Amino acid sequence: MSDIVLELKDLHTHFFTDSGEVPAVDGVSLTVNKGEVVGIVGESGCGKSVTSLSVMQLVPNPPGRIVGGEINFKDENLVNASNKRMKQIRGNEIAMIFQEPMTSLDPLFKIGNQMVEGIRLHEKVSKQEARNRSIELLKLVGIPRADEVIDDYPHQLSGGMRQRVMIAMSMACNPELLIADEPTTALDVTIQAQILDLMRNLNKEKDTAIMLITHDLGVVAEICDRVVVMYAGQVIEEGTTREILKAPNHPYTKGLIRSLPNMKQKEQKLYSIPGTVPKPKMGRIGCRFAPRCEFAFDRCFQEDPALYQLENGRSSRCFLNDKTEGSLTGNGETIVGN
Repeated sequence: MSDIVLELKDLHTHFFTDSGEVPAVDGVSLTVNKGEVVGIVGESGCGKSVTSLSVMQLVPNPPGRIVGGEINFKDENLVNASNKRMKQIRGNEIAMIFQEPMTSLDPLFKIGNQMVEGIRLHEKVSKQEARNRSIELLKLVGIPRADEVIDDYPHQLSGGMRQRVMIAMSMACNPELLIADEPTTALDVTIQAQILDLMRNLNKEKDTAIMLITHDLGVVAEICDRVVVMYAGQVIEEGTTREILKAPNHPYTKGLIRSLPNMKQKEQKLYSIPGTVPKPKMGRIGCRFAPRCEFAFDRCFQEDPALYQLENGRSSRCFLNDKTEGSLTGNGETIVGN
């Protein structure tokens, strides 16, 4: 997996409001390789969805705008791409599954009309050919009676069925990159498992790269090869799924994993990270997690930590990885100072 499909370099996406400039995405850098599933995790409000919308150039303008950085898709910087070029890319080379399919599907048009339009927008095929392919795609994602469902309106389908339709639409033109923004939110656990199996099969059979945005670490463990942890608009830790879940480095990542229920303990009080995600603002000084961190010291409130490079390609935005300051043990209980 050495071919880079998507590379973000120091991406900055800001919103310009009556209250001032808001840096929703503040210097995000990450890569997604061909055939790889990368999970982007973090609490609500940490910039995950805005990052994905930035890639698709779907950030509403006004009030939002990409103010810096690069979005390189196969060596083409999409920050400078025209609207005409982005229309060629969206749904064809990069597809996106949105969090709530009911707001993504047009309630006034039948499922088949919307799928046929998407296919014919990018490929020169007849309406009948596009319809036949749409039916095959609906069958592929496990929708029964696909030849009948294609003539239904979105409101006639359940949430799980609508999400399957969205996945079918996203795969219609065999995109090289699929961005899934919390595709299993609001679905029951049985449907969640089916959707994840479907995405995994599409990834293996089509070698499609997937950028999966979620706050569910169970989903990450199930499907992702690599994990990027975001907090307050920044990447704070990155590594393989096994490394992140087994031996997290950043105190925030440790807190996320510690918050998971332990099936081996019958009686337990669930842990929660104290405090809340800070509101993004310009000119913030210091580590953004410091007010909530049990290991914070003076430097954390006075300087912005760099993204320290660790072993095996891992990285973590924490001063405890600075050899002049000290380090965390594997379970986060001990600090060794200089």
